Amino acid sequence: MNQPGITTGNKVGYEQAVINRKFGMRDKLGYMFGDLGNDFFFILVSSFLMVYYTDIFNISAAAVGVMFLIARIWDALADVTWGRFIDSRRASKHGKFKPWIFRMSFPLVLSGVLMFVHIPGMSNNFYLIYAFITYLIWGTLYSTVNIPYGSMASVITEDPVERTTLSTFRTMGGVIAGMSINVLGPLILFVDNEADANRFLLGAIAFGMLSLTSYMACYKMSTERKVLGADVPLVKTKLSTTIKGLAKNKPLLSILSASLLFMMLNMLLGAVNVYLFKNYFGNASALSIAGLIQIVSMIVAIPLTKPLVKRFGKKETASIGMLLAGIVYLVLFFLPGLSAMSFILITAIGVFGYGFFNIVVWAFVTDVIDYHEYLTGLREDGTVYSVYSFARKVGQAIAGGIGGFAIQAVGYESGKAVQTDQALDGIFTLSTLVPGLVFIVIFLVLVFTYPLNKQRTNQLVTDLANRRSEK
Repeated sequence: MNQPGITTGNKVGYEQAVINRKFGMRDKLGYMFGDLGNDFFFILVSSFLMVYYTDIFNISAAAVGVMFLIARIWDALADVTWGRFIDSRRASKHGKFKPWIFRMSFPLVLSGVLMFVHIPGMSNNFYLIYAFITYLIWGTLYSTVNIPYGSMASVITEDPVERTTLSTFRTMGGVIAGMSINVLGPLILFVDNEADANRFLLGAIAFGMLSLTSYMACYKMSTERKVLGADVPLVKTKLSTTIKGLAKNKPLLSILSASLLFMMLNMLLGAVNVYLFKNYFGNASALSIAGLIQIVSMIVAIPLTKPLVKRFGKKETASIGMLLAGIVYLVLFFLPGLSAMSFILITAIGVFGYGFFNIVVWAFVTDVIDYHEYLTGLREDGTVYSVYSFARKVGQAIAGGIGGFAIQAVGYESGKAVQTDQALDGIFTLSTLVPGLVFIVIFLVLVFTYPLNKQRTNQLVTDLANRRSEK
């Protein structure tokens, strides 16, 4: 029976692709490489692009905030547009999603390098316009790679535990990229505690090559198993039908809220931490130590995630981790006299806590995609994932804007070697009290609004399998 709002040809069906090779380590590593490709540049941008703009281009923090806000809202719209476009394309012999990773990764990496090109002697207006154009192009091209990559997880496997493993390996990719950038980045990018234009370009080229290599590994090693067959007509869905289904998807709305808050906070911390160590602690190189120890915290959490999720469920594991993180950062706010190393060690406990959410969030998304199919009968992996990515981009936009405005609001002055005590105290508050409160709010969102606990997630898989077998 046809679903409302769907026009079809002679046959509409959901077909399980017959793939001889079973899901295994090759898929996990391939998916890990995809996030390596994403994060080699994404983390470089989120952690260091603002300080590059303020200290090398001499753009005010507020202007950077406005630029980030506008560009990220544009990126969010690009995500949804690209997701709808991919859902309207038929799968090729290489799959529906991964060919786009191959096609678009080359221009994406090139645009990323261009962001870090500094032409000496130009006017302030030139640098502002150049920064805005190159950042906008990079963000748009990022959508063309990230949307198919994120959507691909739902067609690699249907098993909830295997999806958690994919999510874990995706996080491992982010951890490796984060360790590379946060540990090596400050050593490459700064000279005598100051941002250096030539070093930033060198870093962008190096991480860009690593990014491109990782994308190619993802393309070669990943296998899409759940695809529409070549003899099955494409399903054309009215946008109004899709929107109605998304509006009824309570798990989607809940995880969007939690992810929006988490991404806003993550971007804010990424921007503020540079100023925290560079100005508050007076030691930019300590960022390397902070990055290393925080990565170790994530590494400790990774092997614990699968057994905890298998026993308690994704919702339950992520919620407790968020509560722990909130408590740690609130405690830090009341300890302003700590040394940089003591601060780093205590935040590592918080990173361990929120790391569980960060590890399983992509498995949350695949469950949400399944729930959309359960509600509407529509399999719209690209669209649903792009809506999720839309929320993350909105979070990035708000965080980028808030980050710039907040840093300026507490009294930070671009290009000034010594900041006021008021500015330094404000930076410390942005790094402790704000994340503590936000983590507690995310904990409450997960506990009281996300409905897919362990039992209901397993039942969803069974119900979908039964429904598909009847077609």
